[in-house]
Amino acid sequence: MLSEIDRRAIRRVIERQLEAFGRDDADAAFAFASPAIQAQFESPSRFIAMVRSSYAPVYRPRSILFQDIVAIEGYPAQKLTLMDANGDLFTAFYVMEPQRDGRWRIQGCFLMPLEAIHPDED
Repeated sequence: MLSEIDRRAIRRVIERQLEAFGRDDADAAFAFASPAIQAQFESPSRFIAMVRSSYAPVYRPRSILFQDIVAIEGYPAQKLTLMDANGDLFTAFYVMEPQRDGRWRIQGCFLMPLEAIHPDED
């Protein structure tokens, strides 16, 4: 079970990465990624290019709602609801990884569109 300090630290890491995306600060955004993600993308410019092309709701969210932290394959994952520039809603799960120094880093992000719920029309 995560402490309240860990929960706040996880949220702050995600907020700071989202803020970095908002400034197009590839170096800062890359710094919040886990060592494995950094090794996979090799450079801040490659990382931010991938986020721009494949994770637009994360790159430029119109609004963000932090929800619960859940477990995914034994790792804590912060659930968010994001609205993109077009007003479409998405659920994002930020899988977090604790580092040896006690800090948290983002190990991955799973993004899924939220299906609109329409009442039955008769």
